[in-house]
Amino acid sequence: MNKPHNKSMRGRLPFRQPDKKSLIQGGIVVFIMACTPFIYYAYESFPSDTQVWETSFFTFTTKFPSLYQYAWFLTGKIIPVLLLLIWFFTCKHWWHWIILVPLSMYVFQLFNILKQNFGSVDEVEIIYVIPIMMVVIPFVYLIRAKLFSQMRQDDLKSFEEELLHKRSFWQQIKDLFR
Repeated sequence: MNKPHNKSMRGRLPFRQPDKKSLIQGGIVVFIMACTPFIYYAYESFPSDTQVWETSFFTFTTKFPSLYQYAWFLTGKIIPVLLLLIWFFTCKHWWHWIILVPLSMYVFQLFNILKQNFGSVDEVEIIYVIPIMMVVIPFVYLIRAKLFSQMRQDDLKSFEEELLHKRSFWQQIKDLFR
């Protein structure tokens, strides 16, 4: 006796067991994401009344009013950078390149904090992000336009014929907007 074909499984790939490498990588990502609240609140363990932190291993001096404020600014930038990096490298959508815009903004802010420029924290990063945006945003839009123009094609034969035609770069851009 044959089992009736399940309509809910039509068009789906059969389930496959994840390999050991992907389980380990996924476990590391989950562990990092689960630790982010603890990493963020690590600033509370820093002294709040001094600019110098002395241990038997090192001495750290900051230009910020206190180590507590320096650690607060630092963790406030490290956590978004960490989460945006995880999102960028694990996202499978075509638009994942646009994640580079907020990621670059947070990276510039983080470098400004690491340089210990207390007076200009979170002020001039847009000047550095604009060139990145000028490259990434048109790139993402062109990918989107190409995908949607190909999705509007009715038959696969015309798509294959179009791929065989040699066109200049500017002709390809014009074709995206027709």
